[in-house]
Formats: sequence, C-alpha cells, structure tokens
Amino acid sequence: MTAAPYPFSARHIGPGLNDTRAMLAAIGVPSIETLISQSVPKSIRLDRPLALPAPASEAEALAELSAVMAGNTVLKSFIGAGYHGVHVPPVIQRNLFENPAWYTAYTPYQAEISQGRLEMLFNFQTLVTELTGLPVASASLLDEATAVAEAVGIALRHHRDKRTKVALAGTPHPQTLDVVRTRAEPLGIEIDGETIDDNTAALLVSWPDTFGVYGDHKAAIDKAHATGALVVFIADPLGLTLTDAPAKLGADIAVGPMQRFGVPMGFGGPHAAYCAVSDRLTRLMPGRLVGQSTDSKGRPGYRLALQTREQHIRRDKATSNICTAQALLANMATAYAIWHGPAGLQAIAGRIHTLANRLAAGLKAANISVLGSSRFDT
Repeated sequence: MTAAPYPFSARHIGPGLNDTRAMLAAIGVPSIETLISQSVPKSIRLDRPLALPAPASEAEALAELSAVMAGNTVLKSFIGAGYHGVHVPPVIQRNLFENPAWYTAYTPYQAEISQGRLEMLFNFQTLVTELTGLPVASASLLDEATAVAEAVGIALRHHRDKRTKVALAGTPHPQTLDVVRTRAEPLGIEIDGETIDDNTAALLVSWPDTFGVYGDHKAAIDKAHATGALVVFIADPLGLTLTDAPAKLGADIAVGPMQRFGVPMGFGGPHAAYCAVSDRLTRLMPGRLVGQSTDSKGRPGYRLALQTREQHIRRDKATSNICTAQALLANMATAYAIWHGPAGLQAIAGRIHTLANRLAAGLKAANISVLGSSRFDT
C-alpha cells in the first residue's frame, strides 16, 4: 500500500468509476476497451498501453516541481527593457490574482453576468485616460510591443494606407521595434529613423527611451503635426505620475505597458498594455471599449460598447485580428492604482526617481559615463 491515495486524476479529470459504469451500462457496452474497439478503426488504434510512468498525485507533482526549481540560481535581473521587479500587494494577490473567480473568467461576452469585471475594466480605462490626458482608452491590449504595432495600424488606417513611413524619436525597446518591423514589413511600411516628411504616417516617441532617458522631442513632434503625421507616445505609466501627460505634449495616441503596476515579471510576460487615443481616432482603435449605461430602473450598467475586431464584425471592417486582451492583468493594474491612490503612486514614482538619481550620481563620481540628464528610472 505505497501508492499515493486520492489520485489527482480521480478528482479533477473526467467521470469517476461509478459514473463510467453507469454510462457504459446505458449504452449496453461492458467496458471502455470494448467501446474503443467498436468505435475506433483498428488501422489507427494502438494495441498496447502508452509507455508512460505511473501518474503522480498533486502533492507528488508539486514536490517534484519544487525539487527541479531548487536547482535554479535566483539572481537579481538587470536586463530591464521595460520589465521591472515589482511589489504585488498581498491583498491583490490573494483576492484577485489567485482568485479563480477572476483568473478563470474569459472574455465578458455576456455583459449582464460580468458586471464586476466590466466595471473594473471601465476603471482601467479611466485610469489610462487620467494618466495620458487623452479622452478614450481601450480595455487593454496584449503587451507594449503589440500595442505599439497596433498604434502604427491606427495611423495607417487614419491615412487610408496612403502613407508608408514610420519615424522614431528616441530608441524603443528592442523587442518593441522587432514587433513593429514584423507588422510593417508585409504592409510595405518603412521604419525610417528620424526622417519626417509628407509620407510619414506616424512618429513613435519613446517616453522614456530604452536607456531610460526622456529626450527633448518637441521639434520632431511639431514637424510631425505639420506634415499631418500622427504622434504616438510609448510612455511608462508610472513615470506619467510625475511628468506632463502625453496629450499635453502633442500625442494623438499613447500606448505602453502596465506591468509595473503590481504585475509580476513572469519571465518576461504576460502583462497588460494600455492604448489611448484622441476622439477622432476612436473608431480606428483595436480591441474593446467598455461603456457605462443605465438599465430600465436607472441603475448603472456596463457593456462592451465598441468591439471592432474580426470576431464581431466583418473581417474587412475590423481594426485588428487581435482576439483577446489581458483583462486579468489589466484588472490587477487597476487594483494596484486604486489600492495606492494618486498620492501613493506619485510617492512610489518619486522614490524610484530619487534612487535612480542617487545611482547616477554614484556612477558619475566613479568616472562612469551616464546617458542623458533627464530620467525617471534606471
């Protein structure tokens, strides 16, 4: 009697032994083997058991995984590139991140039974509009790189595919630029450095750039507007609690990652991205927008007000083939913002800014060159 009691499969996978017997009796078949022999052609049926080890119990599987993970050397990550080690407030981890009511729920297709999730996503949109200064925000996108590629798509649609260049102001993260190039190549779009002319659809402004520097891009932004190009800010949302909003700086579109709003790094993902636009670009946005309405009794109600994706409308009218969002992680980021409040977020950002400046001062004292003079983080 050394086998583990209460096997995981019996609890979680399919019917139990008594259920199986009842179903077999209902169809008049004595055993599973007989059922398979009668229903699966012999030419494709394996006549021997699979060469698999005995199943493990849940406790055994967790112990084995822990033993494997114990072989890892846990180091502090300095790779950066848009990912940050963050503190996840235990109240959010317990009640949202580890709560099946939140993490197992899929897209809220039925708004009437998804009011809690929709209200939280509505709060996410409100948070993004307050940070960016732009009037319309979606209910999240997949990550920063995808969001920037989608912003380029908005610019192309705005110009009715008649412009074929995208210019850069500041250096984006390498993975972001790779995804934009992947999206641009089959569309015949050229990523043309800092050159801005009448064929430029969008100017991508990194705020800050991949080196953590906030550059002076006013001249490039003014030139982009003069030529009719859209200005896209790729902005760190925590940094926006200290800097001017992208809208004030001339942004038509703002996108960026919400990972540092209390979402673990997770070996590089996943995390939610935000996307906000000016009013005139609302109908060109990808993804979903949650709207607030009232029911027949005057009570507030939430619904998916705009879903211009290919699952919901004609493919040739869709703004994107992105088929989901990062709703769970967008809601985590929202909970993080609510938990800390505006003053708390500014205090966190201020501490990060102070520590970054101390590090820069120490490096300079050691005769190590530090890029730029205007930074929020390292």
